[in-house]
Amino acid sequence: MSETGILTPINRAPSCIQSSYWAPEMDSQISSTFRLLFVLLFGFLQAASAQNQEGFLQCLRLYSQNPASISNVTYTPINSSYSSVLNSSIQNLRFSTPTTPKPRVIVTALNVSHIQTTIICARIHGLQIRTRSGGHDYEGLSYVSDVPFVILDLINIRNVTIDEETSTAWIQAAATNGEICYRIGEKTRTLGFPAGVCTGVGSGGFISGGGYGPLMRKYGLAADQVIDTQLIDVEGRVLDRNSMGEDLFWAIRGGGGASFGVVVAWKVKLVPVPSNVTVFSITRTLEQNATNLVYKWQSVAPKLPGDLYLRLMISRVNSTEEGEMTIQATFDALFLGTTNGLLQLMQERFPELNATRQDCTEVSWVQSVLFFAGFPMDSLELLLNRRPFEARFKAKSDYVKEPIPEFALEGLWERLFEEEAAGAVLLLAPYGARMAEISESSTPFPHRAGNLYKIHHYVGWQEVDSEASQKYISWIRRLYSYMAPYVSKNPREAYVNYRDLDIGTNNKGKCTSYKQAKIWGEKYFKNNFDRLVRVKTEVDPSNFFRNEQSIPPISSYCYNSEDDKLSSAM
Repeated sequence: MSETGILTPINRAPSCIQSSYWAPEMDSQISSTFRLLFVLLFGFLQAASAQNQEGFLQCLRLYSQNPASISNVTYTPINSSYSSVLNSSIQNLRFSTPTTPKPRVIVTALNVSHIQTTIICARIHGLQIRTRSGGHDYEGLSYVSDVPFVILDLINIRNVTIDEETSTAWIQAAATNGEICYRIGEKTRTLGFPAGVCTGVGSGGFISGGGYGPLMRKYGLAADQVIDTQLIDVEGRVLDRNSMGEDLFWAIRGGGGASFGVVVAWKVKLVPVPSNVTVFSITRTLEQNATNLVYKWQSVAPKLPGDLYLRLMISRVNSTEEGEMTIQATFDALFLGTTNGLLQLMQERFPELNATRQDCTEVSWVQSVLFFAGFPMDSLELLLNRRPFEARFKAKSDYVKEPIPEFALEGLWERLFEEEAAGAVLLLAPYGARMAEISESSTPFPHRAGNLYKIHHYVGWQEVDSEASQKYISWIRRLYSYMAPYVSKNPREAYVNYRDLDIGTNNKGKCTSYKQAKIWGEKYFKNNFDRLVRVKTEVDPSNFFRNEQSIPPISSYCYNSEDDKLSSAM
């Protein structure tokens, strides 16, 4: 058996079926031959698939330190709990349909040895691994694949251990943003973490993609706080920062951990926060001068002190009881200080918003996490909900370096008035302050200085059928095209944690073209992409850990032309 499994000879067969001449009278004969070949091939694939699955299960029992233990957390389609386990962490219902490819096996690992065994047996039996910590991948790549695969579900590996004395924490991969913040809040009011606003996101993916949130202008990203890690590599070895080396440690803090191994845990620095912070949420509609306020916000928010994060959300709402539509801009603030300090700053920098004392509320930092998640601030237990929302949606991202003109904003409003935009939201996160001080190459996450803000384009819908889904996806693609003149260029940048397969994908199979991968890779990582490729080539040259947008290795046997090889500059 080859490393890719017993299907390798079959995959090569079609290129060998050739004829030295052609005659019309051969059509019927060749057609029958191909039908026969197809039937034989399909039957062989089915048998091989079943053999791979059964062999994989036997392998788990053989290699496991405790066969009964791993059997108890292994699910196949014949298990009564299979569907509930599969669906338990699917956040985007677009990838929960009868036609969505399903895993041959799900392993809900309880410990490191379960993870090691799953990796080893998947390699032996030619199965891909999709690793799921929170199930929040926007394109479902943590639990969907077009080739035979297993899900390594880390849902049981989610402890958060806080050390107040050293202001550090060990966070296991499946601990969500909400769980992290809840555990910090249990211990102290004066420490926090740059967690994200979506509380159901698992830390394995969140931190390995960078991870931004309301504290980023003060302290940078979640990935900027990582000081150690535990990762299982393609050989099944347990690595920490010292044993993996600084190149791999660099790569997984913003380059996407799923390309390099399985992240089990992060050791992070916790950051100081006041015992009380101040929040407000102020809404303005078009009739209340929203267009001018949005235009002004673009120049104000990125230049505010790092203690103030002033987010902007834009959506369509009903303006009257008669159901007339308008655009609403919502300005959400987190200030690491008192109400008096926030009001003074707003009066100096953004008086047009007319923030008042009645708009402001002083709360603990962990309560501010609830505020930005849209939860009541007196219900801390809501942070423990691993599925705070579920919807069918499509999302994209952009970075803005110059203020978008007012006329272009008005064109944007026109598109938000279209029928398909009923469930659309634009989330604008300001940069500047600490984000502008960190080098683009300090981690793989390159979106630092020079950005005014990031836009998260989102559209959600309730309809189940695929035709409806295409309607909304087409709408957000048109919106994305409209925004092209007003956002970053060469490359048009994107955020890897807002996964978007529209911007490019890898070739299918183990041999991914570097040239093709660079199309999407530069958008996520800019000049850091080539260093990520070098690290991948070193630690996973056979490209075992792969998906539609995983970092490719450079393996000479995969390439037929110089175009696909790294430049001599690397």
